[in-house]
Amino acid sequence: MQRFIQFGRWNSASSYDAHKVDAMGRHSFVRFLWRYPIFLLAFGPPIFRTQHIDATKGIVDVWSLFQVGFLFVIAARAAKRLVTADSILLTKQSRYIIKMVFILGLFYLASSIYSPSRLVSAAYSILYLASWVCALEFLSDIYRNPPDWMRVVSYLRFIAILLLIPDLILLVVDPSLVMFYEPGVGIRFGGLIGPVPLECPVIAIVSAYFFLHSLESKGRSIALFFLGFAGAMSTHARGCEIALMLSLSLLVVRWAFGSKRSLSIVIPGFVLLILLSGVAFGAYGGKHIWSAFNRGENVAAIETASGRTQMWHFVLQYSLTHPQGMGYVAGFRVLFRDYFTLGLLLDPTRIGNAHNAYVQVLADAGWLALAIYLIIVINLLRLAWRFSNRRLCLRYAVNGTYRNAIECMLYIFIYEAIGGISAADGVVPLRVSFYWYIISVAVILGISTSMIVDYRSR
Repeated sequence: MQRFIQFGRWNSASSYDAHKVDAMGRHSFVRFLWRYPIFLLAFGPPIFRTQHIDATKGIVDVWSLFQVGFLFVIAARAAKRLVTADSILLTKQSRYIIKMVFILGLFYLASSIYSPSRLVSAAYSILYLASWVCALEFLSDIYRNPPDWMRVVSYLRFIAILLLIPDLILLVVDPSLVMFYEPGVGIRFGGLIGPVPLECPVIAIVSAYFFLHSLESKGRSIALFFLGFAGAMSTHARGCEIALMLSLSLLVVRWAFGSKRSLSIVIPGFVLLILLSGVAFGAYGGKHIWSAFNRGENVAAIETASGRTQMWHFVLQYSLTHPQGMGYVAGFRVLFRDYFTLGLLLDPTRIGNAHNAYVQVLADAGWLALAIYLIIVINLLRLAWRFSNRRLCLRYAVNGTYRNAIECMLYIFIYEAIGGISAADGVVPLRVSFYWYIISVAVILGISTSMIVDYRSR
């Protein structure tokens, strides 16, 4: 078993040549997915859908059935392995977070009692719990047989690239399927297969980290970084842009303080950036730069975040009188549809969530559910930050790849946490972003578990 999951070793903590692949390397990705099927969920799976669906109205298609079936096949395998396992071993940190995750799931399930569409809320709650069963099985499995964690991070980037490739092909074959015009914004690039605002930032973050820490060839890192960065910017989604910029800034700053040499590179670069910004400001003027950033929107649209704050206000007002929330997923869709038109550019009947992960959780199951969700996010950030500390890594693990892997996943999770302010797909089952959130949590918990187990074994 140990040889089966040994996908290949990194040469060192700071040098990995992506072109040096052994004879089994070509098949290692397939073996990896077969060994850890939770990563199949990162594909979504891909949905070739152009029409609008709404389960609360009974509008579903064959892709909906395929999505549900795909999840339950993987969840059934995970459940079987958990039931037949002699014991389920988890570290203290993992047990606490997993406990919170399933308690939140019970809140979602209970919300189906007062949901305006009980069957839909109950169904989504079961999908939520089934998804986390896959994560629990993964954590129980890797406790005994951990994978090569840097290879795991590399595979996540590879999956993001695979999801992006069909959209890039469609961009050449039939641009109308992946590009659309929005008044006040212009032409935007959006994926038909997968969420571009998630795929591209993941590619950019992982590639930037690999470049700064010399974990693969520089040319490969630079090419993939610009692919991911350009794709993220082409979405013209301010939430995506801001979250990516903050994540990359934190990545660079933390790398800079890692050594005097790094700091000596970043400080002149920062000064040069300020000078170039001043030149651009003087050449184009502040008005033109601001207009380019806000897509030419008026002050009212900027203040309301393109109408999002009005949706959030609706949820907050409702939750003050209904602290238990509206009902998982279905509650917001039904009640917001019955609410009056908010002067949005989009038809309210086509808005399926609150466009904010935290507000969505509040709408789904109330204030207690929101508190639990915040506890999960904050504890994950603290855990990843703590175990990516250099001194702690020297204590817990001799292998420096542990720190590289958990630190890279930390920046991905930071992006997801910040991006959740303007998007709610990360908390809605059957969405690709939802599965990526679960996988990010599972990988961070898995790496920290491996570090603790490695420390105890020594």
